Amino acid sequence: MKLTQQDKARLLGIDARTLRKWRKEKPYLYEIIMKGFAFEEAVKKAQQNADELKALEEEFKIKR
Repeated sequence: MKLTQQDKARLLGIDARTLRKWRKEKPYLYEIIMKGFAFEEAVKKAQQNADELKALEEEFKIKR
């Protein structure tokens, strides 16, 4: 699920305007925050993939 800037700001406990301000005035901070969200999304996708593989493994075991 793709988060909007508003969603990200809410999760950080800040206003969306603050996040936009950081993007312009504190680019390194903004970059770190965005990388954190990207990392979290990658972890979620990896977990989903692992769950799908486990389900396929179980399905394969049943068909054997």
